[in-house]
Amino acid sequence: MTLFFVSDLNMHLPLEESEVGLITAVYLFIYILFEIQAQAKKACQELCSLEILLDDIKDIDFPPLLDLFIELDSSEIQAIDVHNESLCVLNGEYALSLMRVINQKLRRVDLQDLSFGKNFLRDLSKRGLPCQVLSLRSSHFRKLNMVGEFMQIHTLNLDFSTSLTSFKEDCFICMPKLTHLSLCETRITNLWTTIAALSKLPRLVELRFQNWLGCNDAGPSAASSDGKSNNKTDFSQANSSSYIRASSVDIGVLTDYDSSTEEALRNLFSFEDVAINQEVQSMIEDSSDDSDVDFSSHQQEYGSRELLLNDFPGLNGQVDQRNKVSFDTLDSQNGEESFAGAFTRQIEDVALKFISCHASPICFEKYYREYMITSLPHLKVLDNLPIGEDDRERATITFSQYFEYLPYRRKHKESVVSILQKREIRASQSLMRTPKQKSSYISGESKYFYTRSLCAAKVGSSAWPFLHPLSISSSGLGDEGMGFRPRQFEYHPSDSSLMVFGTLDGEVVVVNHEKEKIVSHIPSLGAMNSVLGLCWLKNYPSKLIAGSDNGSLKLYDIQKMPTTNMGIYNTAGFVTFDDFDQLTSVHVNSTDELFLASGYSRNVALYDINSGRRLQVFTDMHREHINVVKFANYSPSLFATSSFDQDVKMWDLRQKPIRPCYSASSSRGNVMVCFSPDDHYLLVSAVDNEVRQLLAVDGRLHLKFEIASTGSSQNYTRSYYMNGRDYIISGSCDEHVVRICCAQTGRRLRDISLEVPQSL
Repeated sequence: MTLFFVSDLNMHLPLEESEVGLITAVYLFIYILFEIQAQAKKACQELCSLEILLDDIKDIDFPPLLDLFIELDSSEIQAIDVHNESLCVLNGEYALSLMRVINQKLRRVDLQDLSFGKNFLRDLSKRGLPCQVLSLRSSHFRKLNMVGEFMQIHTLNLDFSTSLTSFKEDCFICMPKLTHLSLCETRITNLWTTIAALSKLPRLVELRFQNWLGCNDAGPSAASSDGKSNNKTDFSQANSSSYIRASSVDIGVLTDYDSSTEEALRNLFSFEDVAINQEVQSMIEDSSDDSDVDFSSHQQEYGSRELLLNDFPGLNGQVDQRNKVSFDTLDSQNGEESFAGAFTRQIEDVALKFISCHASPICFEKYYREYMITSLPHLKVLDNLPIGEDDRERATITFSQYFEYLPYRRKHKESVVSILQKREIRASQSLMRTPKQKSSYISGESKYFYTRSLCAAKVGSSAWPFLHPLSISSSGLGDEGMGFRPRQFEYHPSDSSLMVFGTLDGEVVVVNHEKEKIVSHIPSLGAMNSVLGLCWLKNYPSKLIAGSDNGSLKLYDIQKMPTTNMGIYNTAGFVTFDDFDQLTSVHVNSTDELFLASGYSRNVALYDINSGRRLQVFTDMHREHINVVKFANYSPSLFATSSFDQDVKMWDLRQKPIRPCYSASSSRGNVMVCFSPDDHYLLVSAVDNEVRQLLAVDGRLHLKFEIASTGSSQNYTRSYYMNGRDYIISGSCDEHVVRICCAQTGRRLRDISLEVPQSL
C-alpha cells in the first residue's frame, strides 16, 4: 500500500502494508510530521496542501485513515487533493466516506478508469461532494443527473465518458459556482436538451465538447509557457480577467508527439486550479432522481484510438485583440459549414492549422458552434477557442436563419395558464364592444392565434418531450401474452386517440393509445405476412385497408371485428381484394371510392372499394420499384408516386396515366412522398435525410430542408406534415432522432431523441 502526503516541499513518505495497529501508528507519526511542516509553511504564508493517491490503498487502511481525517478540520493543512492513476482496490463506499470526512478542505478529486462500481457514481451524484474541482474521466454515466450538493465546485471534467448520452433537466442546478465544464468524447448529440441543461449554469464561461489543436508551418509544439514540456493538459489556467478580454486561448495542451515517426497521439486532460468568482447565485433545488449508470463495457476506447494530433500553441493573455482566431464561415469539402474537421486561420504572420480532437457527436451537428454561442450568452471559450463580439454577432445571425427558438416565431416563453387567462379577458372585453370595434380589435390576429400560442407554450415548457412506451401486449388474446412486433402504423384521421399498427407476424391491431387499450385485434390466420400497407377510410371511420408483403389486400370494419382472439370471425367484417405481389404501400382517395397499391415493381394497381374489384394496373410508371403512392387530400383523381429511380411523379386518373403531369428529381432514391393537408405542397423524402418541399401545382422546388446526411446509403428517410402544414417531422432508420422543422422557412425547431428506457 502506498500513500503520499505531498506538501509544497514535495515530501514523499511511502508506507508498506502492515497490521492495523502498526498502520495507525505510522499514519499518526506522518501526520505529526506533516503538521510541523504545515505550521512552518503557514508562518511563511505559504499554502500547505496534502495529496492522497488512492491506487494502492486497501480496505484495511480505511479505519485508521478515517480517524486521522476526522481531525483535519483543526489541522494546519489548508487543501487536500484526492486522485488515482491506475486501477483501485479500495471499496467505493470507503473512498466516498474518506472524501466526505475531509469536508471543506477537499480541493480536487481526480478519478479515472473508475473501478468503484455503479453504486459509487450513484451515491456521489445523489449526495454530492464539497470539492472545487471534480474530474471523473471515463466514467460510466449514461444520463447525467448530479442532484447532490456540489456547492463549491467550479470545474467539472467528464471527458471520455463514452456511455454518456444526455442530461436530466436539473442535473446542473446544484452547481451554482460551476464555470468550467469539459465533455470531450462523450455520446451527447442533442443540441436542445443540452442547452436546456447548461442554461441552469449562470456562471459557465468555458465549455468543451471537443479539443481544437493547432500547429504552424514549423510543426507542432508541446512546450509550456516556460519552454518545458508538460505531462498534463491544463483545462484552464486563465483567470477571470482573461475571459473578459476573450483575446486568447490560455489552455495548455500536451501531446506526446514524435515528428520522425508521426505515431498515433493521445490527448490527456487534467485540471489545474481556476480562479473562483466571488459572486455566487444560489440555484439549489431538490431532486430525487438518480443518474443512470452504464457498466456494459469497461474498455477505455480513447486509449487505443489512433489520432494524429497537432498541439495548440500557447496564446496567452498578452496577445493583442487583432490576433484573435476569427470564426468566419468555414467551408468544408462538400460546401457545408462545419467546425468538425480541420481549418486554417492566419494569426499575424503565422498560419495555424486547427484539428478537432476527441469530438463528441454533438460537434458534428450543423451550426453547432453558432447554436451554442447564441444560447449561452455568458460563455467566453468554446472548445478551447475564445468567443469574440464578432463571433457572437455572426452566431446570432446564423441562429435566426437556421433555427426557431419557439414555434410560430414567438420570441418569449409563456405559460399555458397565462395564455388562457388572456383569451378569457379578451373574450370578456369583446362582449362589451360594438361590431365595428370588434372588427378593428382583432384585425391584427388570425383565427389561429391562441391555438398557435398554446402550441408554442407547450413546446417551450420543456426541451424533453413526454415519452413513454405503450404497454400493449397480446395478453388475453389467447396466445400467452406475447408482445407485438409492430412494422407499420397509421393514426386515425378524425379520432386522435386511435391508431392502427401492422406487425411482422401479419396481425392488424387497433389501439386507443391514450388509454393503452386494444380496440380490435385481427390475427394473421396464416394468410398474411408482414403488414406493410395501412390506410383508414375518411368517410367511414371504422374501416381501413391493410396490405401485406405477400400481396394480400383486405378491407376491415373494426366495429365488426372482436377485441379478443375467439377464433371466430364474421365474414361481413372484411372484404378481400385481388393480390398485388410484393406490396409496400396502399392509399385511399378523398371520396373513399378508390385505392391504389404499389410495391417492389414499376406498376401501380387501382381498386374499386365498393365492388371489391381491381380496375386497372398501370405499368412501367417508373424505371425502378415504387416505394409509396399517395392520393391528394381533396382531388380524388390526383396521386403522386415516389421511386428509387430518384423521381417523383404526379398523375391524374382522368388523363389515363400513360404519362405524368410532371416529374421532379432528387439526388438519391426517393423513399416517401405525401401531400400537405391543403394539397399546396408535396413533401419528398430521399435516402439519407434529403428532404424537399415541392409546389404541388408544377413540381418546382419550394424549400430544401438542411438536415445533415450521415453518408449511409441505407439510411432510409420518411417525413410527414404534422397537424397542419406549418411544420414537418422527419426521421431516418439509422438514427435515433426525429426532427421538427418549419415548413415555410426550413428552420429547425427541435430534435427529439428517442431513448429506450433502461434500468440501472
